[in-house]
Amino acid sequence: MAFEKHNSRKFIYLADDDSDDRDFFADALLETDPAVVLKQFQDGMYLMDDLLAIDPAELPEFIFLDINMPRKTGLECLEEISSHENLKDLTVIMLSTSNDPDNISTARELGAAFYAVKPSSFEKLKSLLEDVLRINLMGSIEEKRKFLLQ
Repeated sequence: MAFEKHNSRKFIYLADDDSDDRDFFADALLETDPAVVLKQFQDGMYLMDDLLAIDPAELPEFIFLDINMPRKTGLECLEEISSHENLKDLTVIMLSTSNDPDNISTARELGAAFYAVKPSSFEKLKSLLEDVLRINLMGSIEEKRKFLLQ
């Protein structure tokens, strides 16, 4: 996993065009696991520019992607990540206000590991982050089947 190359610290990327949502996420992540390093992007273009320029040994453990962003949407980023040789094994979690079945289905088809509807409360977001950080991605088939995180 990518985080093992960072002295066992977990690196997480978040791409979301809403600065309040990014701050909310950062605060919840800090309370959930202060050792995690979070890098934030205001849209998908900035995220992809960074991912394509970074040394493959420095890739994040998880990427949280909002679906509706200007310039490059989360689904467009996911498609690009999934088709790029150095990025295709990254764990991408779609994090969106939308629970549209078409978005969920498309995210699964494009290679997202999970899809989560943005929690409305700080405690629910912390709980979601705890679940994600605890997931053993190489674990049981049943864990892998749970695509929609709630």
